[in-house]
Amino acid sequence: MARGRGSAMRGAVAVAFLSAVVGCIFLSGCGVADAATYYVGDSLGWSLGSGSWPSGKKFHAGDILVFRYLPWMHNVVAVDEDGYADCNPPPFSRYYTSGSDSVRLARGDNFFVCTRYGHCNLGMKMVVTAA
Repeated sequence: MARGRGSAMRGAVAVAFLSAVVGCIFLSGCGVADAATYYVGDSLGWSLGSGSWPSGKKFHAGDILVFRYLPWMHNVVAVDEDGYADCNPPPFSRYYTSGSDSVRLARGDNFFVCTRYGHCNLGMKMVVTAA
């Protein structure tokens, strides 16, 4: 009889564990489903005037930024704060070059620059802060 109760207890623990895992997956999925998609620069796309585009917008971790641009003229490089400040991407920077790139925001400051033709030094850089 004791053996039967132990099996029932293991079964209950397994069901509880699976329920917790499924719940976590479901809740994680809900957070992603609520993510907003933003088109950087709106109808102008990622360009020399994009630096002020985030002003007045409220971003959240998991939101998607879509960078649209002419790939022979621009790129998007996700950099750290120093790379942003001096327009010099560190070795671990992520380069986007397709002309239609989707980037998921991390919590905190997200820094982006264009490294083509000195554009970053001309102001083609942007900070997006996600809550």
